[in-house]
Amino acid sequence: MAAKSDGAAAAAGPEPEGAAGGARGGAGGRGEAAAAAAEGPEVAATGGAGPRYALRDCCWVLCALLVFFSDGATDLWLAASYYLQGKRICFGLTLLFVLLPSLVVQLLSFRWFVYDYSEPAGAPGPAVSTKDSGVGGPAISTKDSAGALGTEEGGPELGARPSSARAYRRRCCRLCVWLLQTLVHLLQLGQVWRYLHALYLGLQSRWRGEELRRHFYWRMLFESADVSMLRLLETFLRSAPQLVLQLILLVQENREPDLLPALSTSASLVSLAWTLASYQKVLRDSRDDKRPLSYKGAVAQVLWHLFTIAARSLAFALFASVYKLYFGIFIVAHWCIMTFWVIQGETDFCMSKWEEIIYNMVVGIIYIFCWFNVKEGRSRRRMTLYYCIVLLENAALTGFWYSNHGFTNFYSLILVCVVASSFALGIFFMCVYYCLLHPNGPMLGPQMPGCIFRETPRSCGPPFDAVTSPPRSLPRTTGMERDGVSVGGERAGTPTPPVFQVRPGLPPTPVARPVRTERPVIRIDLPRKKYPAWDAHFIDRRLRKTILALEYSSPATPRLQYRSVGTSQELLEYETTV
Repeated sequence: MAAKSDGAAAAAGPEPEGAAGGARGGAGGRGEAAAAAAEGPEVAATGGAGPRYALRDCCWVLCALLVFFSDGATDLWLAASYYLQGKRICFGLTLLFVLLPSLVVQLLSFRWFVYDYSEPAGAPGPAVSTKDSGVGGPAISTKDSAGALGTEEGGPELGARPSSARAYRRRCCRLCVWLLQTLVHLLQLGQVWRYLHALYLGLQSRWRGEELRRHFYWRMLFESADVSMLRLLETFLRSAPQLVLQLILLVQENREPDLLPALSTSASLVSLAWTLASYQKVLRDSRDDKRPLSYKGAVAQVLWHLFTIAARSLAFALFASVYKLYFGIFIVAHWCIMTFWVIQGETDFCMSKWEEIIYNMVVGIIYIFCWFNVKEGRSRRRMTLYYCIVLLENAALTGFWYSNHGFTNFYSLILVCVVASSFALGIFFMCVYYCLLHPNGPMLGPQMPGCIFRETPRSCGPPFDAVTSPPRSLPRTTGMERDGVSVGGERAGTPTPPVFQVRPGLPPTPVARPVRTERPVIRIDLPRKKYPAWDAHFIDRRLRKTILALEYSSPATPRLQYRSVGTSQELLEYETTV
């Protein structure tokens, strides 16, 4: 859900001394940068460690591909089975829930590709210029102008005019890329391509040198963010209704389920849980003001969502198998209430008002099945309220079905117990995640700082869009102190021990320190979005292209700094007070 920002501009220049904002070790990092900061300020300042693409990240992407293919393959196989059995309605509904969401997601993915890869002549876009700043580093600036970006995925162009043969080869390559992407999206494989591209970029960041490593890592994070947003949209438009539909059909048959419907139901359930956990992990990895989510925490989230969504979907299926009309009314009413709740929270995920409304409507669909945090701050009360409502709804839906189905049926009693035990297991794994595996530390133990700026000597500091305010007032000298009398009544002439003493010792030995490279800072004329929203350079594709061009042309890792809100007023108050 990306959109162009109105009037957003980015500027880069040499990093001032004590500039606000944390270092970007490639638009976000993992635990390695924090370890480098613990080793010493010199290592952290040079960004020697930096975020690295680990083999576990590669395995996570491969597992995501396996989940994607298993979900789609079982649904298509089940639709073909319904068609061969002559169940036309079941075949039509199953195929509809597969094709319609896939078409929507492929159109959105291809729209993103068109914007990322096309450079229309004369269209407004950010222009990049480089000049010597005279401070030890390059000054790079961008402006909204009629000039083109002047960069390709490989880097900025040179000033020399390319030869005709080179221009011809370049046009042929671009045509091949357009044809390949069109074919990939027509075959409904746009997400597969993005997964493979993210895997390729991650491996390149692991194998390349320092300068190219950070560039490929930035691009890998951007691609991972795109595919996680696409998967979140597709799973709740396809896998969630598919799961409820297949469970309704299984309950209505009132016998042991066949293997194929059971496989399709299980694949849809795993896909929903995996997508939610993967989305949260990529979001935390992309923000350098938040601690990354470990893989143990991601697995706990998968189990948490797996069991809670299973209980929720089975309660829906039981109620809908008897009260179809009332089930539709209940779903619509629940979606409206949840959407209004999300809108009332004033979320800030998208770059335009209408995209924000559409996003809130999608989040309302997610809230039908599970919890999804969309607001900054402690979410404990909101999450507790949500799960209390879900518990009451599940009990009411299952109770209505059980009373209609008969109290003496042992099969019905088993299904009721499955709903209750599955929901209890989901709440148990949720407590395990928050009490033991949360990135900020255990909930019942000592809390770690909620923010971390990677590749800095400190583990927590001021955010990008804030300047640390100086003290509002200084200690003033009293009249007695001016006359040479201390507050305690002693004369100023009384010898007092010095505040700072230099102890004699061995002469200091020269220590070889690495030369610090002046890093440019990319200033973005937008206030930074609050967590759990994506940063603007992840959802604004024009801003993303500009940052990649600046990052590639910079000899050192740049820093991102968003516009500070209220900084001028704070500085004015400080100067007036002093």
